[in-house]
Amino acid sequence: MSVAAPNWRERASVIRPDGRAWIDGRPVNAASGATFEDCSAIDGRAITAVAAGDAADVDVAVAAARRAFESGDWSRAPLRERKRVLRRFAELVAQQRDELALLETLDVGKPIRESLAVDVPGAARCIEWFAETVDKQYGEIAPTDPGSIALITREPLGVVGAVVPWNYPLIISAWKIAPALAAGNSVVLKPAEQSPLTALVLARLATEAGLPDGVLNVVPGFGPTAGAALGRHLDVDKIAFTGSGEVGRHFLAYAGESNMKSVSLECGGKSPQVIFADAPDLDAAAACVALGIFYNQGETCNAGSRLLVDHRIADDFTAAVAREGEALQLGDPLDPTTAVGALVDRDQFERVSRYVQLGITEGAHVVSGGARVREDLGGYYFAPTVLAGATNAMRVAREEIFGPVLVSIPFSDEAEAVALANDSEFGLAAGVWTADLRRAHRVAAALRVGTVWVNTFDASDVTTPFGGMKRSGFGRDRSVHALEEYSQLKTTWLDLH
Repeated sequence: MSVAAPNWRERASVIRPDGRAWIDGRPVNAASGATFEDCSAIDGRAITAVAAGDAADVDVAVAAARRAFESGDWSRAPLRERKRVLRRFAELVAQQRDELALLETLDVGKPIRESLAVDVPGAARCIEWFAETVDKQYGEIAPTDPGSIALITREPLGVVGAVVPWNYPLIISAWKIAPALAAGNSVVLKPAEQSPLTALVLARLATEAGLPDGVLNVVPGFGPTAGAALGRHLDVDKIAFTGSGEVGRHFLAYAGESNMKSVSLECGGKSPQVIFADAPDLDAAAACVALGIFYNQGETCNAGSRLLVDHRIADDFTAAVAREGEALQLGDPLDPTTAVGALVDRDQFERVSRYVQLGITEGAHVVSGGARVREDLGGYYFAPTVLAGATNAMRVAREEIFGPVLVSIPFSDEAEAVALANDSEFGLAAGVWTADLRRAHRVAAALRVGTVWVNTFDASDVTTPFGGMKRSGFGRDRSVHALEEYSQLKTTWLDLH
């Protein structure tokens, strides 16, 4: 018996999500009673009123997190119990796929097919994977003299403040809270004001899974109020942040102004796609380059936004990428056939528009796109855009646009390709396309980035660490290395004499 496909438009018209904060195991209004209107990126309509948390709410949430941590109900729980709860949490996330996917798409404008196929399963997989790490981490014994034993163990930090962006709110929330909880910490999660809804559902599901009250709290609100209060809080032991470099610097300053809390940052990128003329399949490479920048409307921190291409094939390859972008179906994110949805809001649309105009002023020319489309839908939809005739000195080639805009820059040889790729303040990721295995190794080793993909782009798994170098930040999400971000080393020295 076949099951009819969901009518996402109909579901969107009747959904009424709870916008209250989640503190100490229950939904609560902001202490001030203030709310803000959460509007859909799809068409601008109001979805629900959300609690506008501020310093008072952060204080309450941090106090609840500290009580929970000190009680030991989670931080000192048997490892098998921690594992059981987190596995159940992952199961509930997977079971609530439709609700979470719809809220994600309504909030940020990404196509529903991607929310269903990537974002929700990715978050569930992340939580499940870290659940399995709980009882598989071992301590060490140092090689001391025979009369002593030195034990090296890892302990949870305490209270973690996680601040996540609006482009992948569900996935990046999971990247932060899953290892933090697996390590035994309590968490206060501050979602972006543009995308608070899935974070609130995650907190509800975690409590339903058996997470003790106070271990996971969610305080929605704005950066200068809730975010800054969390960053400056004297009883927060760590801030894990993903977002812009400007805000990342604020969190470093907040740590210095307060208790010198640990900070890990992921602050975006300007990732190069380096295309050599001997790439094994240039058509496949063009399709992958297009997805690498136009997927998620270009609102991806590691988006391949700089196309560095051998000058001998530059015009033809750039045109092929432009054709791939034009072929992607752009439209209503609630239509399951849509591949490119809406930008998150008017501010982001204006930012992307300004950069395209700046690129033209600087001397680049538009190969495809370059303008707003589908105004009839009510949101802010921007055509996949390719700029050619650019140089690496242009602002459009140096600054993160965070939209569906690709800048094409030719190079003459391998040395210039590497120099151009590294000539950036960012160092998050890169793609290298070549059939020459030796060249692939040489170039990958020379690139100053956290991830290099060879003959592919944006392939990922929770088993591999994600993070950058230079202005892209420090610290790592995903993999066992993420657990190091949420724990601290202790040495216990025993004298046996």
